[in-house]
Amino acid sequence: QVQLVESGGGLVQAGGSLRLSCVASGSTGSILVFSWYQQAPGKQRARVATITNDGTTNYADSVKGRFTISRDNTKNTVYLQMNSLKPEDTAVYYCKAVRPRLTGTLDYWGQGTQVTVSS
Repeated sequence: QVQLVESGGGLVQAGGSLRLSCVASGSTGSILVFSWYQQAPGKQRARVATITNDGTTNYADSVKGRFTISRDNTKNTVYLQMNSLKPEDTAVYYCKAVRPRLTGTLDYWGQGTQVTVSS
């Protein structure tokens, strides 16, 4: 089992920055991939950024050049640095971890943290 706890959300003006954190506990050694997702009101949850075990990163087009995902394996923590925030970035942000199992993979989700960007 893996438990994920996000923090760092809040209210910020357009153009500002926030850093989200996701602390993992439990069977963290087998985690393959961490991702951040966003879910705006009335919209489906959408992937924002991903980081693999070897540090490879991938971003949604909407956040490229503005958001940076990173991980600190010594602290079992994944970060999402968000710069140049826009009102359309307003959403609940969720952390997801993917672990392998005998057949396929297992997804674990955090409870989410609210990010609100005012214009």
